[in-house]
Amino acid sequence: MAHNVLKWLLNGDVSIAYHASKDLVPASIAKLDTLQSRIEREGWGKKLLQHRNPNGHWGQGSYQPKWTSTHYTLLQLREMGISPHQAECRQSTALLLGNPVGKGGGINIFRSIEYSDVCVNGMLLNMAGYFMPESPVLRLIVDYLLDTAMRDGGWNCEYDRGARHSSLHTTISVLEGFDCHLKSKKKYRAGDIRSAIDHGVKFLLRHRLFRSHRTGAIIDPRFLRLTYPSRWRYDILRALDCLRSLNWRYDSRMQDAIDLVLGKQGRDGKWTLAAAHPGRVHFEMEKTGQPSRWNTLRAMRVLIHFGAVNPNTIG
Repeated sequence: MAHNVLKWLLNGDVSIAYHASKDLVPASIAKLDTLQSRIEREGWGKKLLQHRNPNGHWGQGSYQPKWTSTHYTLLQLREMGISPHQAECRQSTALLLGNPVGKGGGINIFRSIEYSDVCVNGMLLNMAGYFMPESPVLRLIVDYLLDTAMRDGGWNCEYDRGARHSSLHTTISVLEGFDCHLKSKKKYRAGDIRSAIDHGVKFLLRHRLFRSHRTGAIIDPRFLRLTYPSRWRYDILRALDCLRSLNWRYDSRMQDAIDLVLGKQGRDGKWTLAAAHPGRVHFEMEKTGQPSRWNTLRAMRVLIHFGAVNPNTIG
């Protein structure tokens, strides 16, 4: 990566600078701690916290309206790298974990239906495992996610409605949740989780991250769009970034997706932002069709991890 692209990332929002310093260039723990502590006081992190209501929720509660709800706002703050000890985030996470247990297990954030949602519980484990790893409720979520794994190795939110094949959307959320939980100091059923991750990753690879395992056709063209935040939706960059975070080794079945990501790099060395998933947002972080720091950051750390880019070119 040209020096000017790295400089562009480091001069972006403090959350971008934090991740770029952590993942792309050597940085001291002290520098990383300083950058992380600034996320709640500056830029996008501060703006998201300012939208929090006096009752501890964002939006109209746990899950409404979708992208401005407590659930997705906390997920965004977690992805930005705000301190896991941030008091307001911990308080709001406790509100989410206070929802009732659904039929069959898991946290039922909707309440209007009997069964909990697998995808939502995967995302919940991701954010709660980050902000409140000590909560005993996480054990209920882990048990539920392990219990709902499907025979093909992945997960599907419609398992209780007769689904027989896993969903890439649901599977990636569960893998991210398990990844976060295993990185905490409060691990539960770690061996079972590692086994489930292994099966889940193999499910993704069987589909070459975006293709039908039967015909080889692209499952959904939207899987090739580089949008951020991803919300609950699956795409190839999100999948590759998850595999990087899991410290998965390169597999030739990733190559189609890697080539597609490489092909989306502009002449300026940056990646642009695809149109956002429809829905109300607190504010727009980046402009559609313009160079995106989030996409450039994620693409570069993925390509470096899987050996598609020489890390010595980024200095």
